[in-house]
Amino acid sequence: MSLTNRYDFVLLFDVKDGNPNGDPDAGNLPRLDAETGHGLVTDVCLKRKVRNFVGMAKGEQPPYEIYVKEKAILNNQHKRAYVGIDREDLLTGDDKKRKGGDAVDDARKWMCRNFFDVRTFGAVMSTGINCGQVRGPVQLTFARSVDPIIAQEHSITRMAVATEAEAEKQGGDNRTMGRKHTVPYGLYMAHGFVSSFLAKQTGFSDDDLELFWQALIQMFEHDRSAARGEMSTRGLYVFKHDSELGNAPAHSLFECIRVTRKEGIDVPRSFDDYEVMLQEAGLPVGVTLLNKAC
Repeated sequence: MSLTNRYDFVLLFDVKDGNPNGDPDAGNLPRLDAETGHGLVTDVCLKRKVRNFVGMAKGEQPPYEIYVKEKAILNNQHKRAYVGIDREDLLTGDDKKRKGGDAVDDARKWMCRNFFDVRTFGAVMSTGINCGQVRGPVQLTFARSVDPIIAQEHSITRMAVATEAEAEKQGGDNRTMGRKHTVPYGLYMAHGFVSSFLAKQTGFSDDDLELFWQALIQMFEHDRSAARGEMSTRGLYVFKHDSELGNAPAHSLFECIRVTRKEGIDVPRSFDDYEVMLQEAGLPVGVTLLNKAC
């Protein structure tokens, strides 16, 4: 079924002794707001985890295939769309693929039907073999830590080397030194939005939305690595509007969720050091708060 409601949501997750989202332009240090010291996790990072979860849970089968995935060649997926709509003739020649008329729109619809992340987050599919562009109904912000974080740097040792030349240089000691960056503890908050109008354009359904909520709750449970430490979803708070246009501005709803350090806690090191306050009594008429995770 198509969505008939607007949704806004707040995602709370934390990290302990890990790097939630390293910056490759800064030696893979945890991302930071340079002015405030608050930690950042990009929307792209969160979407990657959602994609990985859905691909794993649904076995990469239509209508839950994943368009943007590791080592994917996107134009090959575009070719599949033209084959799927019986317009292989547009795949030959230099310019024919750009003169398909309604074929581009049909290819776009085929991509939406088969790929979960296309109909959820949208995609630019107009490069190379043209399948058009899609504005996704689900959008996420960067996640920002509730308090400033610090990035710790650790020296690590591997008791092996990669080449014989390195071994000869070390006289048989065979050690490789490296660096690892971690955040001792950080609690992050991200905001998100779901548009029913865009959902109708992409075919994003109620079932897709429930799968998306499930992915946000469980995505860290299947994304473990030593580099990321312990990451967990700590809260998913969904504001459901009675109407498609919405009954209140998103920012006023997000302000109904307050996260503060408990009294006497100067340096938080666990989720128990925080208190989450939900101001449900002040919700506007026509908005319901759904607590999807604890």
